[in-house]
Amino acid sequence: MKQKTEKTGSEWLRQGFRAGIPICLGYFAVAIALGINCRNAGMSALQSGVMSVFMLASAGEFAAVTLLSTGAGALEMIVTTIIVNLRYLLMGAALSQKVSSRERLIHRFGMSYCITDELFGLCASVEGKVSPWYAYGAAIIAAAGWTGGTVLGVVIGSVLPHFIVDALSVSLYGMFLAVIIPAARKTRAIALIVVISMAASLAMSEMPVLKDISSGFRIIILTIVIAGAAAIVRPVDEPDTESEVD
Repeated sequence: MKQKTEKTGSEWLRQGFRAGIPICLGYFAVAIALGINCRNAGMSALQSGVMSVFMLASAGEFAAVTLLSTGAGALEMIVTTIIVNLRYLLMGAALSQKVSSRERLIHRFGMSYCITDELFGLCASVEGKVSPWYAYGAAIIAAAGWTGGTVLGVVIGSVLPHFIVDALSVSLYGMFLAVIIPAARKTRAIALIVVISMAASLAMSEMPVLKDISSGFRIIILTIVIAGAAAIVRPVDEPDTESEVD
């Protein structure tokens, strides 16, 4: 007798859509600040919106727009953006372990678009294997908020006071905390890793030599060291969710 019924793709999609709503709201607020920067750099609403649709990376976009405003060339912007976003390579490698081996290669490529800090945390928090449709649902709503906020920032951002823009930028950190806190409350080991990661990140940003390393590389170094140590000291045995129980 079958005791467990697998979710359909549409069910995963709806679940991801609902889970991505808080991220959408956080992205929308922060993207307004990005849109203001785009406007100051001479970009139109269409150009800014297209950039946000295809990149979907706050740090990378802010870096690219900053370089654009200083007159940097295309090659410099491309290289800088790649360096800033290198951490997504590690997130993609980790997320690939959460996907069933039965999923087609096209879905694995599709999920690569769905990787941001917050979306990765959302997918990683799913118990057992995660469906690509869950990632798609969360990414669709998140991308809509990010792109819409960017365009709105270009259109009306110039009329907002600076203190409001600064407040909108802080909302991204609050939204990211909303992603990691439930997992930290559920497992003490995760809570300890979060605290260690925050302390190590602060230390690296203040230590001589290390503080001169780009933020993207610092994240990669910390991720490899802390995640590797945690995997050795406190490995997690996940149940096999790919086989059905009859």
